[in-house]
Amino acid sequence: FVPYLYFLILQVFFLCLGATLWSAAAAATYRGSGPREHGHRRHLSLHRHRERGKEGQVLHRSKRGWVWNQFFVIEEYTGPDPVLVGRLHSDVDSGNGNIKYILSGEGAGTIFVIDDKTGNIHATKTLDREEQAQYTLTAQAVARDTNKPLEPPSEFIVKVQDINDNPPEFLHGPYYARVAEMSNVGTSVIKVTATDADDPTYGNSARLVYSILQGQPYFSVEPQTGIIRTALPNMDREARQEYDVVIQAKDMGGHMGGLSGTTQVKITLTDVNDNPPKFAQGVYAMAVSEDKVPGEEVGRLKAKDPDLAENGLVDYRILEGDGMNLFEITKDSETQEAVIKLKKTVDFETKRSYTLKVEASNPHVDSRFIAWGPYKDTTIVKISVEDADEPPSFMAPGYNFEVEENAPAGTLVGRVHAKDTDIMNNPIRYMIPRYTDLEEFFIINHEDGIIKTTRPLDRETQAWHNISVSATEIGGHHQDAKVRVNIKVKDVNDNAPEFAAHNEVLVCENLIETVSATDKDEMAHRQHFHFSLAPEVANNHSFSIKDNRDSTASIFVIRKGLSRMSQDVYHLPIQINDNGVPPMSSTNTLIIRVCSCDSKDTILSCNVEPFILSAGLSTGALIAILACIVILLAIVVLFVALRRQKKEPLILFEEEDIRENIITYDDEGGGEEDTEAFDIATLQNPDGANGFLPRKDIKPELQYPMRPGLRPIGNSVDVDDFIKTRISDADNDPTAPPYDSIQIYGYEGRGSIAGSLSSLESVTTDSDLDYDYLQSWGPRFKKLADLYGTKDLVDDNS
Repeated sequence: FVPYLYFLILQVFFLCLGATLWSAAAAATYRGSGPREHGHRRHLSLHRHRERGKEGQVLHRSKRGWVWNQFFVIEEYTGPDPVLVGRLHSDVDSGNGNIKYILSGEGAGTIFVIDDKTGNIHATKTLDREEQAQYTLTAQAVARDTNKPLEPPSEFIVKVQDINDNPPEFLHGPYYARVAEMSNVGTSVIKVTATDADDPTYGNSARLVYSILQGQPYFSVEPQTGIIRTALPNMDREARQEYDVVIQAKDMGGHMGGLSGTTQVKITLTDVNDNPPKFAQGVYAMAVSEDKVPGEEVGRLKAKDPDLAENGLVDYRILEGDGMNLFEITKDSETQEAVIKLKKTVDFETKRSYTLKVEASNPHVDSRFIAWGPYKDTTIVKISVEDADEPPSFMAPGYNFEVEENAPAGTLVGRVHAKDTDIMNNPIRYMIPRYTDLEEFFIINHEDGIIKTTRPLDRETQAWHNISVSATEIGGHHQDAKVRVNIKVKDVNDNAPEFAAHNEVLVCENLIETVSATDKDEMAHRQHFHFSLAPEVANNHSFSIKDNRDSTASIFVIRKGLSRMSQDVYHLPIQINDNGVPPMSSTNTLIIRVCSCDSKDTILSCNVEPFILSAGLSTGALIAILACIVILLAIVVLFVALRRQKKEPLILFEEEDIRENIITYDDEGGGEEDTEAFDIATLQNPDGANGFLPRKDIKPELQYPMRPGLRPIGNSVDVDDFIKTRISDADNDPTAPPYDSIQIYGYEGRGSIAGSLSSLESVTTDSDLDYDYLQSWGPRFKKLADLYGTKDLVDDNS
């Protein structure tokens, strides 16, 4: 009950204090027309007001109606009556009502009204200082009847007195801030700022105080500045990352009755490397099959680090263990896991388990928290090897055997051996894949792997045989393995030596020639061929041989005067021995051709024919002569072909066309009336009478039948009608000869009006014509005029 009584007494005290302050403010406002007016107005005489100085001197002051500074009106007044702002009064006002007061300026007539008789100014509307803090007005006293100014106008100011009617506001909220975890107490996080629209120069309406409503005990705020700071040490991001803080700003200095505003601040703790990596288990178990190849993954493990980004990076390495040489560790950059991979193959039959010690550590350590270390952790990884059904394993990676050539079939070559490395130790079956021994030179025993030949081998044909042998488990998964077997065929001296090059040599009449030999068999060290003449020619008198002991021999001409004219080819049998084991020898016939040489022993010719020719011709000369003959023959053939082509007619006839013949007659025809001197049938084309003329240059596409009414014309037909008929047929027939063909008619009629055009009579008879007019026809007829003119001159002279 006592605390409640104290609280009640405090409430009554603050209520009385508030009422007292409100009454004082209202009284001050109301005194604007009385004491406040007198407080701001200095009474100055408008008329001849005089003051005496200290020494009795009269001082004259200027006429001024009134002087005041400003009026005040409280904002947000909500009373029933207009608020009296103040009262204007002029010294010239005697109170008889002859003076009228006029008010002008900001809000005059709307917000502020004046009583023109008393000069009282009232505010008719509620004023808001935040909208406009003061108003400038002008007052003037004029005569009521004439409106003539009695005093100059004077300005005054009405100030709106502030009250606490605006709460603080956070204009930039909500706020977002970040601060590192594990920060020291008092670390600045962010500064928040609120604004108050009330007048900061009057009272405590705009005096703000900040406090924290939510976010304790983690954060605090400075009351005067609004700076938020950390309030607890070692705030851990991994425990809690985000905090919602509510800050309050209150005016009136935070006292009771003040207005307040709030804002939210979201504070996020940023990460630092304050946590070491940690394995979830002390021992990890993994397994790997013995058939895995190097590079394959065995297993994964991960050390967890709750830190973020580079603070949470973890590196792994193998510290020790009996599997360090068989396994390796890498890191998956995406999952931050340690990946253990096989470095070398493992064998279940050799070792069945391995142990590794793995360490995880942070590559980036914060020096501020290094004392919290160490920032690493270790664990044990046990890897067991699993048995797998493996293929057989040969005792050697490859085999090399030798066998003599010509050895009989069934000769032992060698043996390959493989075994099953698994616990079952299954038996093995051997075989030779046929694709490695296509001709089947070898055979293998399927049980013991012994390889033998199937027939004699020839080293000179194939010196090496490269085959494969496969070994397959009998039972199980039938896995197999292959091995390479290289078989060398050892040489036996079974080939006789022979000449290295062709068995013919070209020699000069007295030249020494060297021959060499070769052997298909292998030559032993310091082994060489021995040359000698065959027994049947050992006593010849033309050639001798000398063994040079270097697998060559020199042929000497011992016969003097060796002549090509007598004999140009000699056959010399030579015996060659290889001195091998067993020794092999052969007799080879060397053909010696005697050639003609110059003084420098350069061979010129080895043929007999050049000696028969009286004047020797070189090969180049013979080729030139043959080329000329060929060119002449080509020209002749071309000329004959052109001649034949030129003579060949364009129109093919079954027999020769008589119109192409030149027929000479000694007499002149008798015209159309003459039907006996010449047979009109000779003008007819034998093929044209059928209505079709074959062409040589084109092949007619259509065969036109004989036109109606067209029939063979007899000898008695009129020539004029015959010619017109033939012209019409030629013009209308598309298969007729080409337009450049010449149609020749060798008949000239008699009885024509124009007379005869023949010049036969002019040769035998004298002409009475005068050719002098030809002289006036110009230079084109000069030659003709000269001929006839010359003739006339000759006649005259005679």
